[in-house]
Amino acid sequence: MKATINILLVEDEPNLHHSLKLNLTLEGYEVTSAFDGAQALQTLQEAHFDAIILDLMLPKVDGIAVLETLRLNKIEAPVLILSARANSADRIEGLKKGANDYLTKPFALEELLLRVQNLLSGGKRLGSSADTYTFGGHVLYFSAQQARLANGQTVELSKKESMLLQLLVQHAGEVVTREKILQTVWGYQVFPTTRTIDNFILNFRKYFESDSKRPRHFLSVRSMGYKFMP
Repeated sequence: MKATINILLVEDEPNLHHSLKLNLTLEGYEVTSAFDGAQALQTLQEAHFDAIILDLMLPKVDGIAVLETLRLNKIEAPVLILSARANSADRIEGLKKGANDYLTKPFALEELLLRVQNLLSGGKRLGSSADTYTFGGHVLYFSAQQARLANGQTVELSKKESMLLQLLVQHAGEVVTREKILQTVWGYQVFPTTRTIDNFILNFRKYFESDSKRPRHFLSVRSMGYKFMP
């Protein structure tokens, strides 16, 4: 029954937002509104949704950061991205980060409604990330929040450690900025100090580096952020 299906609509343009909400409601869906990325993340902590319609260019926290955060938190609701960015690189990035579908603006309302219906009928996520990851003889188990080290020891990870590791792994070989880490792992409204992130990286070096003073896997990039090298 459509009336029991809950959709989170994340769109900051008021006219488009209200138009979409009206038409989704007329289709029988229950629609909850969010007008920026921080509001979306807060709402996702408070309620379950059967599907999420997500704009990319949002205030406070952008749509990609919202998408990464909800996937790192194991929120598996299907996501339809709305974006004015029509090039294939943006589409591929959205799908890699865990979206199920990508619709460019402007779009026909009928097409959006059909795509939402397809999401709800079980369309599979194309950008899902593996739940385990192996490097340097170590194995990371993200859902279990554990790591099996090359020496056979098992390390229990905190949720934040597991999320930060998964974020770094997803961006292997790339610099991940401190701002992105803070937005994605800690959330827009609860920023720790930069020193907190440094301490997490120091812990990772103790766990996974043969020489923590000469790291090969978890690198600091001065004035920018951090880089994971498998």
